[in-house]
Amino acid sequence: MDVQLKRGILGGMVLSILKSGDTYGYELTEKITRQLDIAEMTLYPILRRFETQGCLTTYSIEYGGRLRKYYRITPEGRKKLAEIKAELIELRQIIDSIIGGDGIGGHSNE
Repeated sequence: MDVQLKRGILGGMVLSILKSGDTYGYELTEKITRQLDIAEMTLYPILRRFETQGCLTTYSIEYGGRLRKYYRITPEGRKKLAEIKAELIELRQIIDSIIGGDGIGGHSNE
């Protein structure tokens, strides 16, 4: 899959998972890699960007003698997720027209 497309989808996946509940980084990576092949380090710049944008907040909890950083979606993050979903629906319609062979606007050259 194209790297740019993967990055766009990854942001939506992160927010969608967090909408279901607070999650720490490794667990988030595990959930995402079930559907999309990514390296763990790919995720952290996205989390930092969303945190800077006010889409996420963080807190730490001690687990096994170490601190785990948890991520929580904010109301701003829920708005961002709605925007991403709208963009993905539009993209899906374009992809469906390409895969269906109808082309953009329903014109076929086959």
